[in-house]
Order: sequence, then structure tokens, then C-alpha cells
Amino acid sequence: MQNWTFTGDFAYQWNDRIDLKSWAGRVTAGYGFKDLPWSPTLTLGYQTFSGDDPNTATLERFDPLYYQGSPSAWATGSKSASTFINSNVNALTLALRVQPTPRDMLTLRYAHIRANELMSPVQFGQATRVDVNGNVVAGVTDPHLADDLFLEYSRIINRKTFLTAGVSVSFPGAGIDNVIGQSADPWTGGFINVVVNF
Repeated sequence: MQNWTFTGDFAYQWNDRIDLKSWAGRVTAGYGFKDLPWSPTLTLGYQTFSGDDPNTATLERFDPLYYQGSPSAWATGSKSASTFINSNVNALTLALRVQPTPRDMLTLRYAHIRANELMSPVQFGQATRVDVNGNVVAGVTDPHLADDLFLEYSRIINRKTFLTAGVSVSFPGAGIDNVIGQSADPWTGGFINVVVNF
């Protein structure tokens, strides 16, 4: 079992004043192939954040409060994490990390992101719109929100300086396409981050 890693988290929220009952959870399982070149590690994860059931009076939408924005933790996807901030979403994730040198690490991540509740706000009001009849509607009609790919490079420059760079692309799913009434373009992005500790 020394090559395996497992994590699990669970959160439950309640507030009797506003009749709030919501929850979130995350599990991961990883395996390190330590005898192979570049020591690859493969990690499979699933995380879910409750959405509001529009057919009940109770508010079931998870409030993410503050969350760790890294795809290796609670963030839902890569580019999608800027849009679907951990409420009424779930994600199946897969990550492959390799370490070509002791100072260099490459990680490729994939996330398949879906809505938990249809016709319910994704995050705080996203996908709220007026339909052709003038009615205000919320949420999506298809649970598939996006598929994300994220390639990240990390380099230990010295004991106090670290470099991280990445590129990502998010391919919108049918849930997003249906909201805008056409096929949505992929979302792309990139970053370079240098951390210097004093």
C-alpha cells in the first residue's frame, strides 16, 4: 500500500433561519509508479457540491465561502473553476504527474464537470436568463457543463524561488450550449507565477 494515497473530505452546512441544508464531498485515490522513469503518479478523484432542488422550500445550494483554488484541491476543473465555483456541480477528475528531474514537475489534468440539479442556479445565479416567453429561468437543461484540460509545469529554481506555469482549455458541454442557443467556443487561458520566499 506504500504507493497508494487516498484523501476524503466532507462538509455539511445548515442554517435554520433561512432553512439551509447543503453538503459537499471529495474523494481521491492516487498511485505512484516509483520504479518507472520520471516517477509517474496517476490520481482519480470525484467531488460534488449540492445544488438547490427547485421543487422544495429548503435551500440546498452549497455555499463555497472561501475555497482553495487549485485543481489539485477543491477547484472544479481549471478554466471552469472561474465560472463554476463549487455550488451545484460535480466533477470527475484524472491527473497524471511526472517528474523528469528532482526540480521539475509536469502535471496533466482532465475534469468532466456536470450540474447536480437541473433548472437550478449554477454557483450564484449563473445561467439565469429570460426565455422567449419573458419568464426568468435559472440553471441548465442538460447536466454536462464542460470538459477541462490543464497542463502545468513547476520548477524549483532554488530553496526560496519557485516557478509555476500552465495552459488550459475548457470545452463547454451541452448544458452551456443550450443556454446560449449555439455551440459555445472553448475557453482558453494561461499563466506564469513566480514565488519568492524571504
